[in-house]
Amino acid sequence: MRLGAWQLDRLQQRRARNAQVRAARERPAVEARAGLTADSAANRRVHAAGRYDYAHQQLWRARSYEGVPGVALVTPLRLADGSAVFVDRGWAPSPDAAHVDEQAYREPDTTDVLGLGFRAPRGRGDVSPVAFRDSLPYPVLPFILQQLPPSTATGRESFRALYRPLPSGLIRWPPPPLDDGPHLSYAIQWFCFAVIILVGSVVLLGKSREAGREATNSPSI
Repeated sequence: MRLGAWQLDRLQQRRARNAQVRAARERPAVEARAGLTADSAANRRVHAAGRYDYAHQQLWRARSYEGVPGVALVTPLRLADGSAVFVDRGWAPSPDAAHVDEQAYREPDTTDVLGLGFRAPRGRGDVSPVAFRDSLPYPVLPFILQQLPPSTATGRESFRALYRPLPSGLIRWPPPPLDDGPHLSYAIQWFCFAVIILVGSVVLLGKSREAGREATNSPSI
């Protein structure tokens, strides 16, 4: 029973967290600029305009999309104020999930980007802007801007930033889903296990008592 209650508590925590993230996503987009912190950009829509630095593009390897192996293309976007932000431009297929023809997925150098801000690293193997602060010829903002797909456009600003032709095979990542996860189903499973154990114990106890009575009432030989 305690494990089921724990899962329900986890469910409530997740729903509260989802509500916070949803509220952040619905706020007006913030402009990428020098000094913008990871906390200020996290889960917010972020707009950035600048020029891609493909010479310092990084790959987030071992990324799958609908079961197909590939990589994420994470490219610095140089901003007008001299700083830069790493933009996750999306997923590209790769048979070994490690190598890809980067030139084939190159987009126009000058661009407008609309995406979601994420604290970095987002997972194992992800690009960490902090690790590149001493190796790039410009300061880097401390978060990742994950470019949104056209399907998420909600206004004129989004239309301009999202609707453009993409290189064949390049797919923008959809926003992470804000769902309940497995906690409710896990809670139900634990409660079912508890009921089964309780009912089974009662049945066994009843049979044991019945067997004891039969043994007591049986005539001795």
